[in-house]
Amino acid sequence: SLAILAAATPAVNGGGSGSGGSQPASSCSTAPVLCCEQAGAANSDPFATILKGLGVDVQDLNVLAGLTCDPISVVGVGSGASCSANAVCCDQNIAGGLAAIGCVPVDL
Repeated sequence: SLAILAAATPAVNGGGSGSGGSQPASSCSTAPVLCCEQAGAANSDPFATILKGLGVDVQDLNVLAGLTCDPISVVGVGSGASCSANAVCCDQNIAGGLAAIGCVPVDL
């Protein structure tokens, strides 16, 4: 059950730009780091609607989620790795990057 992920996570910062609440990309233990077009609370729309459609129970899910996510190579972070949207490290990648849950913003 995804209820295990019901821990609060920090709000996402656009672009992994180094503003507060982020962790270094190198500390992501659930690699790969993802670049998601949208990031926000899993239990709010549009995240909740999409996650429900994928069979995820979001009723008590209070975590950060990402939508339309692509992996980022963190090899050489700081020398070419980039994300123009939301760089995140997530516990679960669902449906090949359509959605991800349990995310934390990262600095590239």
